Amino acid sequence: MILDKIFRFIDRLSPGLRKVIANTTWLFADKILQLGMGLLVGLWVARYLQPEGFGLLNYAMATAGLFSPIANLGLNSIVIRDLSRDSSNKEEILGTAFVLKNIGSLIALFLTVGTVIILNPTEPYTQLLVGVAALLTLFQPFETINFWFQSQVQSKYTVMSANVAYLSMSAVKIVLINFRASLIAFSWVIATESALRALGAVIVYQVNGNKILRWRFSRKLAVKLLQQSWPMILSDFMIFIYMQIDQIMMKQLSSAEELGLYAAAVKVSGLWYFVPMAIVGSVFPSIVKAKDISETLYNDRLQKLLYLMALISYGVAIPVMLFAEPIVNILYGRNYVGAAPSLVVLIWAGLFVCLGIARSTWLVTEGLLHLSAATTAVGGVLNVILNLILIPRYGGLGAGIATLIAQMAASYVAHIFYPETRKMFWMQTKAIFMIGIVKEIRELLSRK
Repeated sequence: MILDKIFRFIDRLSPGLRKVIANTTWLFADKILQLGMGLLVGLWVARYLQPEGFGLLNYAMATAGLFSPIANLGLNSIVIRDLSRDSSNKEEILGTAFVLKNIGSLIALFLTVGTVIILNPTEPYTQLLVGVAALLTLFQPFETINFWFQSQVQSKYTVMSANVAYLSMSAVKIVLINFRASLIAFSWVIATESALRALGAVIVYQVNGNKILRWRFSRKLAVKLLQQSWPMILSDFMIFIYMQIDQIMMKQLSSAEELGLYAAAVKVSGLWYFVPMAIVGSVFPSIVKAKDISETLYNDRLQKLLYLMALISYGVAIPVMLFAEPIVNILYGRNYVGAAPSLVVLIWAGLFVCLGIARSTWLVTEGLLHLSAATTAVGGVLNVILNLILIPRYGGLGAGIATLIAQMAASYVAHIFYPETRKMFWMQTKAIFMIGIVKEIRELLSRK
């Protein structure tokens, strides 16, 4: 009966909307698969490598991604937009983006290798580990193919090929564990997965009637794309510093073992972030529509969303804070229980992550996205400064404190300094301290 209603509802949808829903479903399924498989295999790898080896592997991945903004050149959304507007010119758009990303990838690779040699002059094994992982940048230009399928709302093709690569390499990791492989083998897996993704993208592009050899480079278009993308390059750098620089600094200022413990805490604390993202993505259209109906309805829905984000955060943070040590012990084993203090701090950063995700809908609706870049920059700079001060003294706990303060500053405190965002600051404050939540609950219950 319920299935019949669902099918009748789907039949009433326009073909275009059905295509969008199907495409979104494929993307969502991709994230769920990688989250589930990544958790299971990731825990197994962490237990096998132990904190020091796990720390070095995370250092290699973080350092390999340090110059990824140069490899990507901020072209993703711009190329998808241009392909959506003018698909007849796809060979020139894709070819130009591919050449630019190849140049960017080579520059990123050389910068990564140079950086790891400078930072670790007496550690040839660490240099090799990062150098191998950084080879993934050579295959990033093939992501250009994904832009074509995304612009045509046909992501299922690249999702399927990417998942084949992901599942294959997950199986390889399990084999490596069973054969007691060395750490460098896991670094090769990182690069190999990127190569398989590239190969899969080429195959699905060709199979669907396209010809990659028809791509052509346009110098004029290249200049135009770079003129539009440079702000995104800067923004991507700030996001990386904001989100990942602590893992690089941990290895330099403390030890690989301490980084392994901290990386475990980071992964556990972020396991549930897909929940607020899914909720906000679902309610975003209703908030935009409310803006067109009335400012009162708009503010009411926005405040309810902020309350919900805060409640979910408290519902996760409080139990994890109370049971951090047994949670880490169950997931990673007793050798990782030292990650518990970092987890206790990092789990509270989730409150400001949730409020920041909800805030993004408001910034988009209000046309204030430029302020998002400004607040992210504040968080990134603050994160680096605090890490320099706290990591040498407190290790992973210090990095956790730095992350919490930086997240709070970027997603919440910074809003009070901009007249345009002061309203959001007070709405977030109400949500954090649950001011007026009783009234909202009473109204909700009275409707029933």
